[in-house]
Formats: sequence, C-alpha cells, structure tokens
Amino acid sequence: MYLIKRRLEREYGLKVALFSYPSVRGALDENAAALAAFIRKMNPDAAHIVGHSLGGVLALRMLANDSGFLPGRVVCLGSPLTGSRAATFLNSLVWAEDIVGKSVPEAMVHRSANEWAAHVAGERDIGVIAGNVPFGIGRFLADFKEDNDGTIAVAETRLPGARDHIVLPVSHKGMLVSAAVADQAAAFIRRGTFLKDP
Repeated sequence: MYLIKRRLEREYGLKVALFSYPSVRGALDENAAALAAFIRKMNPDAAHIVGHSLGGVLALRMLANDSGFLPGRVVCLGSPLTGSRAATFLNSLVWAEDIVGKSVPEAMVHRSANEWAAHVAGERDIGVIAGNVPFGIGRFLADFKEDNDGTIAVAETRLPGARDHIVLPVSHKGMLVSAAVADQAAAFIRRGTFLKDP
C-alpha cells in the first residue's frame, strides 16, 4: 500500500498511516480490534479507510463490531465481500492451512461480509474498486468464467448497500501500484462517489 499512500499524500494532501496485521496468525476480530486501536491512538476527528483485499473486509468487520466508530468513508480494493472461491478452494486443502491462516476463512469462507456488514453499508459510505485484468494464481484455483482480477471475481466484490462500485483495468496485485486506483480512492474519500468516464 506504500505507493497508494504516497500518491494520496502528494497529490491530494491526505494524511495517511499504514496498518499491518497478522492475517495468518491473527483472528479476524482480533485484527479488527487492533485496527480500531491503531486509528484511535492517532486521535483523529474522522478516519477514512482504504483496504486492499482482506484489508477491506477487515475494515468493514471493525465497523460492524463498533457501530459508534469515528466517521469516515471506506474504500475496498479488490475485496472479496461475498466470499472468495479461490480462498474456499485453498481452505479445503489440508497442506494449505499454514498459508491460509485464521483471518481468511473467517472473512471469506465461513461467512462473508455481505452476511454481516449490511448495517455498515447503511451507516456510512462504502466504495468498492474491482479489477478485470485476470493475472494471478487465483484464476487457476477458482476457474473463473467471468470478469476477475486474477484472484477475485468482480461479482465477489459486490456489497449490497455500497454507495458506489467501479471496475478498472487492473489485476489484484496491480491495484497496489495503480495511479488510477489511488485517484479513484481519493475521489471517493472526498465526495462519496468515484470518477466516471464521460
């Protein structure tokens, strides 16, 4: 997320802090609590969150667990909000348990965000950026027959009640180095909608 952070700061004057968490060792709710503590420690009046993949689900989980949290918008980048077929397949493999860890099954396999985050979408603006460049190992695990970013299908990024959703020509990892993704995230943070092509 460093390149997105740098662009949001340099081009849009936003103050950005990066949060890292143990997705393999930590449980989803433990990581959500750690995110809340990380943000509150900075003592802001509001906090907008941009999360990539599991990070977007984590942000929604934090807000689902604490509906009185600070005001702010959420931008999910390639986040599997209705589950992930690739993660479900990996989770079924005994040898992949150490790779998948704790948070992924809790966030994408057993119950997905669309099952528990509806009230979050009703309380604050959520924007979702999906990719449609199918470059990534997930396409081999999930056998996608639809638009996808190589890891997550566009359909898996849909969240009922989300304020806006846009599909960009990027792969799942490519989102992290895309100026267009950062620009769209900044637009959503500022006005609650993405920039649309004329």
